[in-house]
Amino acid sequence: MSTPRDRRPRDPRRPGATNRSGSRPSQGPQRRPSRPAQGGRARAGGGGGGTTRPVRPGGERPPRRSGGSPPPPLLRRTFQPGDPRKRIKVGGAIIVVILLLFAGRLTQIQGIDADTYAEAAANLRMQTIDIPTLRGQITDADGNPFALSMEVRTVFVDPEEVAEDERDQLVDELVTRFDLEEEEVAAKVDATPSRYQVVVNKVPPGEWQELRDLGLAGVGAEVDYERVYPEETGAADLVGFVGSEGHGLEGLEGYMDSTLAGEAGKRQVEVGQDGTQIPMAGGLVREPEAGQDVRLTLDRDLQWYTQQALADRVEELDAEAGSVVVSNKEGEILAMADYPTYSQTDIADSGPEEWSNGAVASTFEPGSTNKVITVAAALEEGETTPDTVYTVPYALQYFDQTFRNSTNNGTQRLTVNGIMAESSNVGTIKIADQVGAPVLHRYMTDFGLGQPTGLALPGEEAGVLTDPDDWWGTQLPSVSIGHGLSVNAVQMASVYATIANGGVRVEPSLISGTVDPEGEFTPADTPERERVISQETAEQLQLMLEAVTSDEGTAPQARIDGYRVAGKTGTANRIDPETGRYDEGGYTATFAGFAPADDPELVVQVVLHNPQGTYYGGEAAGPVFNDIMSFALKTFKVPPTDEEAPAIRLNEDEEGDGGGEG
Repeated sequence: MSTPRDRRPRDPRRPGATNRSGSRPSQGPQRRPSRPAQGGRARAGGGGGGTTRPVRPGGERPPRRSGGSPPPPLLRRTFQPGDPRKRIKVGGAIIVVILLLFAGRLTQIQGIDADTYAEAAANLRMQTIDIPTLRGQITDADGNPFALSMEVRTVFVDPEEVAEDERDQLVDELVTRFDLEEEEVAAKVDATPSRYQVVVNKVPPGEWQELRDLGLAGVGAEVDYERVYPEETGAADLVGFVGSEGHGLEGLEGYMDSTLAGEAGKRQVEVGQDGTQIPMAGGLVREPEAGQDVRLTLDRDLQWYTQQALADRVEELDAEAGSVVVSNKEGEILAMADYPTYSQTDIADSGPEEWSNGAVASTFEPGSTNKVITVAAALEEGETTPDTVYTVPYALQYFDQTFRNSTNNGTQRLTVNGIMAESSNVGTIKIADQVGAPVLHRYMTDFGLGQPTGLALPGEEAGVLTDPDDWWGTQLPSVSIGHGLSVNAVQMASVYATIANGGVRVEPSLISGTVDPEGEFTPADTPERERVISQETAEQLQLMLEAVTSDEGTAPQARIDGYRVAGKTGTANRIDPETGRYDEGGYTATFAGFAPADDPELVVQVVLHNPQGTYYGGEAAGPVFNDIMSFALKTFKVPPTDEEAPAIRLNEDEEGDGGGEG
């Protein structure tokens, strides 16, 4: 008996649903039953060469089975709900781990490393600032100051400490005592949040003490220092000045800054939210160390007088500028003046041109003051003698250039003494021809030209002295009379100091030494010494240069009553900076000399740049030399000369040994 069909409705979406219970899963739409073969009927058995599928009760036939494998079942993802308790456990575990990490970090910060983090947090509010220190003085040889630092006070208020009932009195005292604006002071006294408001700087200690004695709460002061330059020392261009930070910017203040400045102290302050600094008790990190004093070789009185005499002459002749150097024969600078100058207490009214120290920074052609080197080389090399006679015409053709004397005296028969006394260009050129370019250049170098002076001052120019291999045509005669090269005032002063010192050149010096805060003096290094010419040659030159200040010489204006004076005038053309030519460039008037001529002690070099009207060295610079040298001799108490100058032969007609023909 056949199994009855399952008549229950089936959901075609359910996996494995078929037309019959337990049947194979449906793989597509059902085929319709095949019709029997045409012309026959279905039988219960086979026959007729064909087979028929049995018919199930109810007229249904079983589906045809193919000879191949049935198609694979359709795979679908099944969803099985998870256990929510498992997810809750995992989530809870993660939260616990995170909380443990936070707890561990907090334990580290607040427990184990609490001090370290507290210090780091405090450091965010702390800053280390400099404590001002006492800057060293710049003094003359006797300790008289050219620059010094005065102790002052920086007055401040702590608004949180100001007593309410004293507030108006405090504002009134600050305004009245220090000449301040009431609104500005009141704003600082009432500033919040703030613990530190600077009211006024550079208050003298005495004035602060008077305010302090009133006993007002909330006002205090800190020690500071103000750089002071005594009025009218005449050394502004040399000494220089400091900037607002307290460091040297120009002159010796800048050059010697590391020595003068000392070492600032260190202190910690707490910085408020508004950026104000709150001093802390016990915040000192390092004590300040005072700077050292710098002692110069200058004499303050002579420096002042030299500056005044130079300024008067520059203004009188309407010159562009001028410089004076005073030294002893050992090369120690006793005064160094420059004009125009400036006030160190009012820097805003000046500029780099006024700050420059022209005694080393301004170069010029030395003119006839350079002739002394030409003659020194000839005497030292044995090419001539003081009494050798030369035929000296008014003019001399040298290649394509004509050289002339400053005065047309016709053709003369002059000795070397006379050539020097009259400052003959032609006579000097004849002597230079005997010496030659290489030898002359060597002596100029030995005398210190074309190289630094050794002072190492800011802005120093070494001048120009070209190699003799580069001299051409008229270079030798030009250089021999002081043209075609350039020097500064200190260099030429050193040349004449060498002659005054018996032929031994001592490198110029300006700094005597330093003095530490305990008062111990440390001398500067000893300057280099070198013999350039012999004692005999130096003495011969001294007599020649003395003849320059005689009635027959070019600078009788330089004579000083009671003293024998030696020196040399110089008048040189200036190059016009706009055209690069001598035309319309003006002149440089110079005079260099020493006294007493028979026993030299002091040397003075005067330079006037482009004086108007009077421009010859003897007439323009000679009187300044006389004025300054006279003061210097008195200042250093140099005794007058006992003996008169010996007579020397200036030309062939005078008595004496001619010494030969030049």
